[in-house]
Amino acid sequence: MADYTHLNLKDDVENASEKFNLAPDMEARFGRNALGLAGGGFSYQKLAPNFDAPFGHRHTTQEECYVVINGGGSVKLEDEVRELKQWDVLRVAPTTGRAFKAGADGLELIAIGFGPGGEAEMIQQPWAE
Repeated sequence: MADYTHLNLKDDVENASEKFNLAPDMEARFGRNALGLAGGGFSYQKLAPNFDAPFGHRHTTQEECYVVINGGGSVKLEDEVRELKQWDVLRVAPTTGRAFKAGADGLELIAIGFGPGGEAEMIQQPWAE
């Protein structure tokens, strides 16, 4: 018998944003635990049009890549802001703080984490002026 797990991200993986009262402006579905991954991880994230994520994060050891699959917006990397559009791919080193902001069409992305993970330092109100 083959060893595999098959889930639908939208139907079978909970929207973690609901627990933090961020839905419907934000959707975040994390696949690491849902699929029982031994290393690495991934998530699907969606921000409503013109929504600024109220937090960002950084890691100790986990490098991440983000693939914009729909819409666009901005990412704040420490004190630098970069624009993002559909099919852009962004690699972020573990200790670099990052936070996302959706543009007029919203922002949908897949985040892929490499190496040990699960830990994150949260950055509160990264878009505050």
